[in-house]
Amino acid sequence: MAAASSAKGMPPLLVKRLSESAVLPTRGSALAAGYDLSAAHDGTIPARGKALIKTDLAVAIPEGCYGRVAPRSGLAWKHSIDVGAGVIDADYRGNVGVILFNLSDTAFDVKAGDRIAQLVLERIATPDVVEVDDLEASDRGAGGFGSTGGFAESAAKRAKPAEDSAKADA
Repeated sequence: MAAASSAKGMPPLLVKRLSESAVLPTRGSALAAGYDLSAAHDGTIPARGKALIKTDLAVAIPEGCYGRVAPRSGLAWKHSIDVGAGVIDADYRGNVGVILFNLSDTAFDVKAGDRIAQLVLERIATPDVVEVDDLEASDRGAGGFGSTGGFAESAAKRAKPAEDSAKADA
């Protein structure tokens, strides 16, 4: 089957089933960002453990994009199941596997056909790497984690007006 261009002007996502149990990716609604990925086989994710669940699908991600394997919100919220290591390069043609982490204290069973993750196609830039002796200065500079403010700083600012009003009442 030849690759045609989709109605949105982007090449289609080409998908090959590697087994009879593979389920083609689907979107839950017309405006859904991701394509649901389904387990091809039964499996168990141990309590506080992880498992690699195969989809038995091979894909051809359109050039200029990569596939991000992302969690399904219902699995995360209801069952504490998260997704890890979710990058599919445009030139990868192997079986798409999903690393699932079980953050709960009980094992979680996956059945063939269960929707376990979603595939989101994202455009990327891959400029050439150029080594330089110095970098332009920026407002942030070399400030690392938390250097632009965060929870503790915001909490302190919220608490300060209460302290000030307590002093004024004294």
